[in-house]
Amino acid sequence: MFIETETTPNPASLKFMPGQQVMGQGTREFATPEAAEASPLAQAIFDTGEVENVFFGGDFVTVTAAPGVSWTDLKPQVLAILLDHFVSQAPLFAPGSAGGISVPPEDDGMAVEEREEDADIIAQINELLETRVRPAVAGDGGDIQYRGFRDGVVHLQMQGACSGCPSSTATLKHGIEGLLKHYVPEVVEVRAA
Repeated sequence: MFIETETTPNPASLKFMPGQQVMGQGTREFATPEAAEASPLAQAIFDTGEVENVFFGGDFVTVTAAPGVSWTDLKPQVLAILLDHFVSQAPLFAPGSAGGISVPPEDDGMAVEEREEDADIIAQINELLETRVRPAVAGDGGDIQYRGFRDGVVHLQMQGACSGCPSSTATLKHGIEGLLKHYVPEVVEVRAA
């Protein structure tokens, strides 16, 4: 088995691609060792003691190194853990855990209360996020979650490599905001949730 790696715009994160499916549906982020207890794979990566975030995408795993940790030392450890996991075909989640949970449904964790009369605008925003934004963000080892629309403001949450990336603000403000404003004139601003 060969696991490819890619750098991401976030210098603290590396994207690992095992050449097979990681998550069946959705994504899952582990921001603490306690959260990682739901997944033997995420827990093993956190057990290196040098990681601050693990993110599972459809066909990749993004790992964010703790401050001051060198990828020269950490990368071989993570590769060995991933190889062991995928070669042994171990389950991604512990039995009876939160394995069936991916990202929260759109009605959970909303940053603002939406209005029913904005339903068509919200549908357009979500369509653009799914077809244009999400694939690009996944290419960088992350994901983006819609967290609401009200009074012209779209609230989004970055995950994975994107959540701590120095360029995530630029991505939100210049890339995503520009795209949404172009196709959905009712959008006046994009904010991080």
